[in-house]
Amino acid sequence: MTARRTFDAFVFDLDGTLLDTLPDLVAVTNEVLASFELPTHSRDEILAMVGNGLRSLISQAVPQDLPQDEVERILTCWKKAYDEHGQTHTSIYDGMMEALLELKQRGKKLAVFSNKFDGGVKTVMNHFMPGLMDYELGEGPVPRKPDPQGLFLIATELGIDPKRIAFVGDSADTDMQVARNAGAFALGVSWGYQPVERLRETADAVIDNPSQLLDFA
Repeated sequence: MTARRTFDAFVFDLDGTLLDTLPDLVAVTNEVLASFELPTHSRDEILAMVGNGLRSLISQAVPQDLPQDEVERILTCWKKAYDEHGQTHTSIYDGMMEALLELKQRGKKLAVFSNKFDGGVKTVMNHFMPGLMDYELGEGPVPRKPDPQGLFLIATELGIDPKRIAFVGDSADTDMQVARNAGAFALGVSWGYQPVERLRETADAVIDNPSQLLDFA
């Protein structure tokens, strides 16, 4: 039997991996759309729009013939609303905090790399997991996943070779692909927002609950 690989650092996607943020993404998006007297969307419709950053979400959520200056106003309002009350319905996945604290206890480095805008990442993480991560990064300072620049930056900041990093996420096309692009280990989670069948085709391994993170530590 081949020994399971272990890693020095774990870098996490945020939405659908660490936190169940979808209820607030739905609530804030529909609140802002309604304030502009635009059609709102169902949970499943918004779920299909998330994963590639805020601008992608808004561009899909608004009417396609909306003038660009109006889209920019909606983006600004969305960020303000999310900062003010975008954590109302968000929750940490069961068992996640316990697993993260045990990883820290074992001396592992922890970081977040999300396609959520950078300010939103820091706001949410400060609310739910203050001081837990060694580094937090969102869209803005670096390109969105699956571009590996952000993961390379995190590796440098942590002082760890990307080959010694497990990137943990729920998306085949962004999370597993950014891991491959950076030479990291692609560790999928089955509890997220993206189809698990596709995840199993692309990940190096898939876990079904947060406690299984410890198998790689």
